[in-house]
Amino acid sequence: MRLPQARLEQVLDRFREIEARMGAASDGAEIVRLSKEHAELRPVAEAAEALARARAEAPELEEMAAGGDPDMATLARGELEALKERLPQMEHAVALLLAPKDRDENASAILEVRAGTGGDEAALFAGDLFRMYQRYAQTQGWKVEIDSVSEGEVGGYKEIVASVTGDGVFGRLKFESGVHRVQRVPETEAGGRIHTSAATVAVLPEPEDVEIEINDGDLRIDTYRSSGAGGQHVNKTDSAVRITHLPTGVVVTSSEKSQHQNRARAMKALKVKLYDMQREALDTARSDARKSQVGSGDRSERIRTYNFPQGRITDHRINLTLYNLPKVLEGEALDEVINPLIAEDQAARLAALEDEF
Repeated sequence: MRLPQARLEQVLDRFREIEARMGAASDGAEIVRLSKEHAELRPVAEAAEALARARAEAPELEEMAAGGDPDMATLARGELEALKERLPQMEHAVALLLAPKDRDENASAILEVRAGTGGDEAALFAGDLFRMYQRYAQTQGWKVEIDSVSEGEVGGYKEIVASVTGDGVFGRLKFESGVHRVQRVPETEAGGRIHTSAATVAVLPEPEDVEIEINDGDLRIDTYRSSGAGGQHVNKTDSAVRITHLPTGVVVTSSEKSQHQNRARAMKALKVKLYDMQREALDTARSDARKSQVGSGDRSERIRTYNFPQGRITDHRINLTLYNLPKVLEGEALDEVINPLIAEDQAARLAALEDEF
């Protein structure tokens, strides 16, 4: 892709304007806003400047290569060849930085995993998926905190909700939203027959500066005793909290030990849910553009199949098939699924950028 020089100059002019305004600003709110935009634009501006310098070098080297000094001409031709190899990579890097981005790319996230069709086996599979994300989070240096959990009768989870905190969580996990299907012989099956069951995953962005107004009169807050499969982790008092947002019908819960902490966590989860509803409404308005993207956000869509007898994992959105199922479920090879999805999304964003030109 050949980026127009005018587009690069536009980015650089905006970056210089922000720097000048930051030096003159005295209002605290404006300084914060400008600092955030400055931080977002800096990598783009630096890459654009490097590309502009490289482009400017080419005519000079061509002139030297055609000059009368044989030694200088040979040297210039070598540098020109290297520059021509480098330029497409630099163009691509700048194009990716300029391409339309998900504004929540770097946000932390709320991860929800729920058992679907398949009874006890679905709950066990939901447990496998959650542990996969836990282990993957460890490899990324992210922090995972469980907000609420409902355990399955024979293990796993009917439902588990957790906060995953760190840089770029949503950007890497957002393509996990959807229906995950498993094909295997259940531990509960004596006949050795392969069963198919499913679990659903939802990944919701949790941006730091989310501003959602919630009126106290729109809330119904209930306390209750947490339920589970038994054992020391089941609450003995009514400390779990359930908040219902009456205008939308959204219900959130938190079932850890402290009622005060549960209320705070549930309110945070409610804001994230309402923010996600706003995102979905905006995405629906852009539905035509989203049809070509892997991250459609349709959580009723079957996105992936985990076939245990063949050790196979297939992502249906990009027709990706791998035969390293155990390593993926351990979290250590999940990037081998996530990276191609990100690459596909980047290609769609680059195509959208080309349409602008």
